[in-house]
Amino acid sequence: MPADVPVDQPQRELVATAAAPDAWQRWFWLWEVYFAIGYVACVLLMFSETDVTPAGHAVAIGILTVMALWYVTYGRAAITARDACSAWRGRVFMIGMVALLVAGAFVQSSMSFTLFALCPMAFMALDVREAVLVIIPANLTPVLTALAEDGLETALYGFVPGTLLTITFAVLLGTWITRIITQSEERGRLIRELEESREENARLSREAGVAAERARLAAEIHDTLAQGFTSIVTLVQAAESELDGDRDKARRHLELAARAARENLGEARALVAGLVPSALGTGSLDEAIRRQLERLAEETSIKASYRVDGESVVLPTVTEVVLLRAVQESLTNVRKHSGASEVSIRLRVHGSAAVLRVADDGSGFDTDRPSDGFGLIGMRSRATQVGGTLSVHSGDSGTTVQLEVPR
Repeated sequence: MPADVPVDQPQRELVATAAAPDAWQRWFWLWEVYFAIGYVACVLLMFSETDVTPAGHAVAIGILTVMALWYVTYGRAAITARDACSAWRGRVFMIGMVALLVAGAFVQSSMSFTLFALCPMAFMALDVREAVLVIIPANLTPVLTALAEDGLETALYGFVPGTLLTITFAVLLGTWITRIITQSEERGRLIRELEESREENARLSREAGVAAERARLAAEIHDTLAQGFTSIVTLVQAAESELDGDRDKARRHLELAARAARENLGEARALVAGLVPSALGTGSLDEAIRRQLERLAEETSIKASYRVDGESVVLPTVTEVVLLRAVQESLTNVRKHSGASEVSIRLRVHGSAAVLRVADDGSGFDTDRPSDGFGLIGMRSRATQVGGTLSVHSGDSGTTVQLEVPR
């Protein structure tokens, strides 16, 4: 297989990347460890209160357990899910948590320590403004219970300063948590878009590679097999016209047709194998051009001349292929269309470039008129691929094709 043929590579598995959780979700287990530690700590604090009856302990711990179960069965999904219904589920979850907190705080005052878990959950389940509206009344619950049980003075001096500090800390911490979650989700979205863009770029690159390879193969087939078949058909037709007359001449045409067929077979094998043109595989570019002229002289009455100027250097294979294909295409056009009696080829190699010039004395053609053929298009495409330029000048006195490629 040719080295430059784009081979379809197995596409990278993008499903796992696209469905991967955001960074904050990957570390969500740390929050659940914190929640579990908070639950155990609150239970121990409740048991440490000696002024509460065993029934009060049981009710308070029961409410605390219901809060934990409410989080596990409903709240966790409301927090981690990011869909159209997650906002409403988050509101329902937090309403339930605050209601349980208020009920538990009036049973046992140590229930207020659950605020250390409830406040972060509010910012995870709700947007910032809604979370602030939830945590302010939630943090005022200890003040209200103290006011109901111990009076205004105890509530004012014993709980209000700590409550204000707790609210301030909760708002700052919650805003920070929300920003981390937002940044994490935004980063995840950008990563998914990047993965999709990379996949799209890879697809377009494969399509461009396939299109370029099709164009290359079209040029190769046109410059080798199609021209060879044209030559064979011409020689066979010439032999047919001589069968009833000069049999030796007909045999000579058939011999040339057989040789052209063998050369075409060699080109086909070289094309399939992705090798250099068979004409270059057995010699230098100079020898390959001379063989093309010999074939032209044997098959037609056109006089041909060839001259090399400048340095005698070995050019890169890709450059030699472009030059040889230009010679083949130009000679094919001379044979089929020009009606020329003479053609000359000049190859000049100098410091930075190689210049090929093919001139004939044929009838010429209108270079501005669109052509259905692939010859000139293929030559220009080949020249562009190696950073070269092709110019064609044609008129009543003949046609000149000049190709310049960098060394």
